[in-house]
Amino acid sequence: MNTRPRPLSACLHRLLLGSTLVLGALPADGWASDDASPAPQQGTSSSQQGGSTAADPEKAKLLGNVTVTAQSRTQEVQSVPIPVQIVTAKQIDTLAATDLSKMDIFVPGLVIDASQPTQPTYELRGISTSNFGIGTESAVGIYINGVYAARSGGSLLAFNDIARIEVLKGPQGTLFGRNAAAGAISIVTNEPTDKLEGSARVRFGNDGRKYADALVNIPINKDMALRLSVLDNQSDGWIKDAATGKRYGEDNEWGTRAVFRWNVTDNTRVLLSWDHEKLDQPPAPAIGLIPLSNDTNERAPFPPDPSTYLNPLHAPLYNDTIGARESRRFDGGTLQIDHSFSWGDFVSTTAWRGFDTYNKGDYDGTNHVVTYLATANIEHNNSWYQEFKLSGNNDLMDWVAGASYYQEQARQTSETDINTNSLDTLAQNVLGVGTPLTDISNALASFGLPFTLLGDPWKESISNDGNFKAYAAFGDVIWHVSDKFDVTTGLRYTRDEKEFSWYNMPRSAPQLDATIAGLEGLGIVQMLPPQAQAALAAFSNNVIFTSAVGMPVYASNTWNNWSPRVVASYKFTPDVMGYFSITKGYKAGGYNSVQVGSTFQPEKVINYEGGIKSLFPDQNLLLNASVYYYRYNNMQSLALDPNSPATGLPIYVVNSSDQEAKGLELEAQWQPIDGFRANFMGAYIDSTYRKAVAPDGTDLTGQPTGAPYFSGALSLSYTVHGIANGDLEFDLSQAYRGATRCNADSQFQGQCNVSPNFKIGSSEQRTDARIDWHAPGDHWGVALYGTNVFNKRYVTGVNNISASVFGTPFATITPPRMWGLELRAKF
Repeated sequence: MNTRPRPLSACLHRLLLGSTLVLGALPADGWASDDASPAPQQGTSSSQQGGSTAADPEKAKLLGNVTVTAQSRTQEVQSVPIPVQIVTAKQIDTLAATDLSKMDIFVPGLVIDASQPTQPTYELRGISTSNFGIGTESAVGIYINGVYAARSGGSLLAFNDIARIEVLKGPQGTLFGRNAAAGAISIVTNEPTDKLEGSARVRFGNDGRKYADALVNIPINKDMALRLSVLDNQSDGWIKDAATGKRYGEDNEWGTRAVFRWNVTDNTRVLLSWDHEKLDQPPAPAIGLIPLSNDTNERAPFPPDPSTYLNPLHAPLYNDTIGARESRRFDGGTLQIDHSFSWGDFVSTTAWRGFDTYNKGDYDGTNHVVTYLATANIEHNNSWYQEFKLSGNNDLMDWVAGASYYQEQARQTSETDINTNSLDTLAQNVLGVGTPLTDISNALASFGLPFTLLGDPWKESISNDGNFKAYAAFGDVIWHVSDKFDVTTGLRYTRDEKEFSWYNMPRSAPQLDATIAGLEGLGIVQMLPPQAQAALAAFSNNVIFTSAVGMPVYASNTWNNWSPRVVASYKFTPDVMGYFSITKGYKAGGYNSVQVGSTFQPEKVINYEGGIKSLFPDQNLLLNASVYYYRYNNMQSLALDPNSPATGLPIYVVNSSDQEAKGLELEAQWQPIDGFRANFMGAYIDSTYRKAVAPDGTDLTGQPTGAPYFSGALSLSYTVHGIANGDLEFDLSQAYRGATRCNADSQFQGQCNVSPNFKIGSSEQRTDARIDWHAPGDHWGVALYGTNVFNKRYVTGVNNISASVFGTPFATITPPRMWGLELRAKF
């Protein structure tokens, strides 16, 4: 049985093509490339310093002059016939984001739930993957310098010396391989340069926020260079436990990155990198919805009454998990060797990733001993990846081809902790047999016997082992039919071999067993009423994970897939391109880690898309748009089953559905004058079930999947030159995400309104602002910034696991406003 969907898991999986050849670097300042508006030199006229001069139309062309590797080639983003949103280093700094989840709302169509940073979930264009543990991967591929993060436990790392992030929307099966059915997120870091340079930055803010990062780039000789970077992110947390004073929402992570570059010959280069990250902080706060007294032996009314629920945005926090924490240790090394021939280029990428995560948190939202419920997810992961890639171009075509091998070993333990007091509550609410342990303990006390069956810990666990291998071969060719017309054809073959096991351990309750053994030795158990003896016998077995107890179960599967793509693109003018594509994506089959013996088949998607990319130099304007339609088959998700067995907690089951969606995306960048810039990204999607049945039997066919209709982001930037011999920049960013589109199962799953006292799934807004002064060349600077400056707060979901047993649902909410002061310097 599953006590909740946990993205339990782990590290890397299958780098595929995508960002292995990063020879072009993004300009350092800009949403797309802020080199389009450089700071004036000394002697610039006062009108220019005021920013009122019209921008140079030639410089406007730099709006789209961003080098990307979205097609496993070095190209300018405006020439790539794929919808790509670029997140630059400048945008990351402007938003003071420490990882991608802190800014996902500014990427329309992207949703990252990082309430548990070691177990995040990703959604892109309405496609997401509930986490079943190490037996599955996300449908959104995360790539860090071309190396795929297969397990969510190693996918959401703190930003460290980032050059840019490429968000590729729609299936990327041909170029990025399996598990990029919804899209791919390619994070590209900076490489060593031939220039001695260094920088440092510190931030101080509310809630005890202290952040620092630094880097140094050292040319060793004319052929070698070393780049070192480090970060440390700390805060005291934004919510306090009302009983203990312990703070939650805390940050405590640090990381380091080292990159060595050696130009062995004029045609051969070696790039060796090492990443290390460590995170150790409290788990996500679980805010209880039931008003209770300070008597920790008080049981909540059962079943719970939604009309009495507290508003979690104003309710006190009471969490009592013993040993609660969330931690991660991540290490990764990558060796890239590239060599240029007269006819093309060869790249070899070898990568190792390893991490350990531990996540134990509260799952009843109270500090009452009679409803104690905690869950833990413990993972260990190691993976190897090897890819060989060849690429070249001539007048007829640009081509790329390669092969890859991936191997992963993953281990996981899913734990559920209760105690004998909450076991009695389960017996009363679910089994309907009263509170036998309490009754027996009271009877023993009445006879003066020094025994009690209460206050003892009870643990149930399922362990999993996964051994996974993947082989792939791929080829992609851009055929130059004419000077204006290109046709791209690509194909990838993937073979997945998976072995998986479950071991449901017998429950662990040593103190209770010792007490019962003592009572048996004295002959007291035999004197108890038959009903009490039956209860003790029942509690000798598992009550939560009840399938195949003590019996290892094994599964192995092999899946094969061909993922093609065809793209036609036509340049109507040198600055206007239109394209149409048909692409397929594939997500490998797998297993639910806490549903013994479960196997699900691969997910597949076909996507039809048309778009236009355009630049208008005279108006200093960039406009891009795309429309798409996709059909997604065999989508797997976790859903809480209301028809859970009468022996324990409700379970999350793997639920299969077919979906379809129609969508539109827009991008606009405008620089009417030197010093002012406006950027807009918008997305519309209509995502519905083609075929789906909820766990309770409700037919969801034709109903919305939950993805909101609209999302968008607008940013405005204005720079005034010549202020205190530097530049003063004002940045304002506004994001909007529409309301969840509810279906007949949304309320029970806690995704839409469950109580009249607060809203779930409402539209969300966020406003960030920044005032930044920097010296010429940004050699030093100071900034004031605010995140969520209007302090918009939202309830993101209600968890009904404990509600179905203890009557104690709990909620998760968004953090409050954050503000800070930043100081930085570089040489």
